[in-house]
Amino acid sequence: MECLNAEIPTDGVAKSIETEDIAENVVKADETTIANGEDEAGTPGEEYAYLERNEFTSEIFKVEVKNMGYFGIGEFKKLLRNTLKFDVTKIKAPTRKEFAFVCFRSQEDQQRALEILNGYKWKGKVLKAHVAKASADPLQKKRAAEDQESERKPKKQRTAVEATCPLSHIAYDQQLKQKSEEMSALLAKYTQELRRVNPRAKPHLDKFQFHGVLPSPTVNGYRNKNEFTVGKNSAGEVVVGFRLGCYSDGSVEVAEVADLPHLPEQAKWAARSFQDLVRKSKFLPFNPDGNVGHFRQLMVRCSSATGELMLVAGIYSSNLSEDEQVELKQELKSFYEELGKDAPYKCTSLYYQDVKHREAGQTINPVEHISGSTHITDTIQGLQFRISPLAFFQINTEGANVLYQKAIDLVAPTKDTTMLDICCGTGTITLAFAKHCKKVMGVEIVPDAIKDAEFNAEANGIKNAKFFTGNADDFIKSMVREALYDQEPVKPLDLIAVVDPPRAGLHHRSIAAIRSADAINRLVYVSCNPHSAKRNFIELARPESKQYKGEPFYPKSAVAVDMFPHTMHTELVILFEREPKTKADEKSAPAEVAAPSKSEAPKKL
Repeated sequence: MECLNAEIPTDGVAKSIETEDIAENVVKADETTIANGEDEAGTPGEEYAYLERNEFTSEIFKVEVKNMGYFGIGEFKKLLRNTLKFDVTKIKAPTRKEFAFVCFRSQEDQQRALEILNGYKWKGKVLKAHVAKASADPLQKKRAAEDQESERKPKKQRTAVEATCPLSHIAYDQQLKQKSEEMSALLAKYTQELRRVNPRAKPHLDKFQFHGVLPSPTVNGYRNKNEFTVGKNSAGEVVVGFRLGCYSDGSVEVAEVADLPHLPEQAKWAARSFQDLVRKSKFLPFNPDGNVGHFRQLMVRCSSATGELMLVAGIYSSNLSEDEQVELKQELKSFYEELGKDAPYKCTSLYYQDVKHREAGQTINPVEHISGSTHITDTIQGLQFRISPLAFFQINTEGANVLYQKAIDLVAPTKDTTMLDICCGTGTITLAFAKHCKKVMGVEIVPDAIKDAEFNAEANGIKNAKFFTGNADDFIKSMVREALYDQEPVKPLDLIAVVDPPRAGLHHRSIAAIRSADAINRLVYVSCNPHSAKRNFIELARPESKQYKGEPFYPKSAVAVDMFPHTMHTELVILFEREPKTKADEKSAPAEVAAPSKSEAPKKL
């Protein structure tokens, strides 16, 4: 989802398995074997045992499409879903290959696809389609390969600290130096590529400045949200903590979190208490090796401002009856109500989350409130924010104060400024800008997040904020029109945009919508994964084209904020500005967005 903010993980593999399914993992099986046409199924065994479980997997209804020539995955998806109206669950296209795998929900859908695709003419090619064998379970495949190595040396497993806090052994000032050097190198590669892509960017890039990495006010215990996995350690003991490896690498081991410096004591207590509950319960810890068991994960949210503690217990319910689910919920409620009497911390909000295979069209796993309050409250920039279980909120609260202030300082809004927050989440950035601007507007694809944003605006007495639910690229021009309509005729419009997208960055359609909105003159890009966002940086600044209409945004200055001490991750903020058009440009270029007359007041969006 292109407008759903997402937190950066503690580290690549040491995180909760969340909603990973075996069916999603097996599609990542060895592409070399597939490409060479070898029989994947081989001898029946543990690698294909998942196919016999009483669970849905689209790997059963899989089709291989060949003779495709070189193609883009986006255009292939459009062919399948829009043109041919197929109900597709997964599409896998190995890089630089002329074939793809498509999975369906039923044998009927699979058969229909075979009949239509076999002989179908597409892009000058005649496609060939046939039934494909299911991929091997990567965990079992890895183990089988290891068992065949008779003299292999045992691998030393990483510790939880090594997996999640790889820089914790380094003094903090050295961590900042290392991150600053890394960001400088990344920005140097970006500007070098941009000089090649758009020669007109050269005078702007010559003035571009990077102001280094700012420290986090809180170095230890800063994470206000953590997602723990329920599993077993190397000794076979039930543990609530972080996974030490990837499923596809053959690892399901979980390690305790007591020694991790970036976790607050509240979160460590929550993991320990839940671990005690799981060890005493008749219900079992979940094991992805076979999809057996029940307790799967625990999400913990805590507030440094109020001391509130929210727990969301993730339960794999596919093998539980309705009565057993009711019993488990009551067990959770009773355990934490009893524990709250003498414990150093108290669970103030308790939820049950059904974590299992998602249905068609389902994007999140539903949560059910069990006891306590429905939300917790935290503070950023002197504003109070209500946080629901699944809402995005910056991981490092004190760091967010620094991050948002630097974004405000970079773009320098005035009382004549209108600000658009694209991917606004619960409205934290939107509302932080509100007191500096004439008007602020935010758009977010998650309806519950917008409800929180509207509540937060009202709770903080902010009257100049407005929020919209939907895809960013569908609403950008509508918000620009509203800003133009509200603008006084005698004053030029000062319209700025702020984007704080997920780790993967913005979809190219959102970039195109921003580029084509000529009224937006400055843009602040907040990235939690600058390496992935580099693609967006280039798209913003490349020359005008059929795909990217409108003058380019050139980078002016950047600063990083260390939102994640002890890890390799850094948050980067870049200010982009458009080059003012000359009078000759204005005469020759058609107006993209004309200001509506008073009789053409925009309809409520």
